[in-house]
Amino acid sequence: MKEAMFYKKLEGDLVVCGLCPHGCRIKNGNFGICRVRKNMDGILYTTNYEKVSSWALDPIEKKPLYHFYPGSLIFSVGSFGCNFRCKFCQNWQIAQITQVPTQEVSPYKLVEIAESQKDNLGIAFTYNEPTIWYEYVYDVVRISKERGLKNVLVTNGFIEEKPLREILPYIDAMNIDLKAFKEDFYRDITAGKLSGVLRTIEISKEFCHVEITTLLIPGLNDEDDEIERLALWLSSIDKRIPLHFSKYFPNYKLNLPPTPVERVKRARQIAKNFLYYVYTGNIDDEEGSTTYCKKCGAPLIKRNYYNIRKLIKGDVCEKCHEKLDIVM
Repeated sequence: MKEAMFYKKLEGDLVVCGLCPHGCRIKNGNFGICRVRKNMDGILYTTNYEKVSSWALDPIEKKPLYHFYPGSLIFSVGSFGCNFRCKFCQNWQIAQITQVPTQEVSPYKLVEIAESQKDNLGIAFTYNEPTIWYEYVYDVVRISKERGLKNVLVTNGFIEEKPLREILPYIDAMNIDLKAFKEDFYRDITAGKLSGVLRTIEISKEFCHVEITTLLIPGLNDEDDEIERLALWLSSIDKRIPLHFSKYFPNYKLNLPPTPVERVKRARQIAKNFLYYVYTGNIDDEEGSTTYCKKCGAPLIKRNYYNIRKLIKGDVCEKCHEKLDIVM
């Protein structure tokens, strides 16, 4: 364990965590909602420091990141715990449960392991929620940045502004889950708040490459009006932000029918009225997985799930010479 960052001590061994917008008031001996930050005699500790539950060398497209070093591999790592309670959680075995098998890996050791991976771009913190692994991630990214590795966060975006701004100078790219565009969905389905996530997107876009993922759940967040409002809001920040729509499957505590493929495709068509780059994930859809030039519409990168074929040689469209919105 390690003493946590971003908390305040109150009278009677009570502490208030300042890492995420929950602002948990934690009594002595208790955990915050994330299940990893514990008050021990008036000191807040992070109990998942150096505890790694899983790692793998993944295609960067799996994060998903389509406009960040396409075709690369990245060393992906996770721990346990989450500050959300998503009823549809896809990684609930490590995100919603604390009794998870782990191994202790120091920050320097993790960077060494990442460096040993062949053709590896860097480190992606994923699988569970990386922001509640903050102290460890913060220590790792400062080392890996010095070693020339790229740092990626795959996150729900539910973090306070101060810790976000402190770590962002070391982050190269983020995929942020925008789970819906209404507060009642966040309140009832995730036990979170939309407003905090929107703030994270706005701030992060100033510092690093950002892509957005929305899992479409029938009857909960897939209405045309909501898709339109979500895409319009993103376009007000930057029309070049890539947006990924994914198909929902029953998982964890939610047993609604899977999202129809045509619903995912329709969401893409609606969002394309506002954004240059909108993708469909985890379905067989060549058009929805292809990157097109925003100016002339020429295909730039074609994808078959995690296999890609680049139709470009440099950083401009070979047909119209428009500069590409892709980090390479």
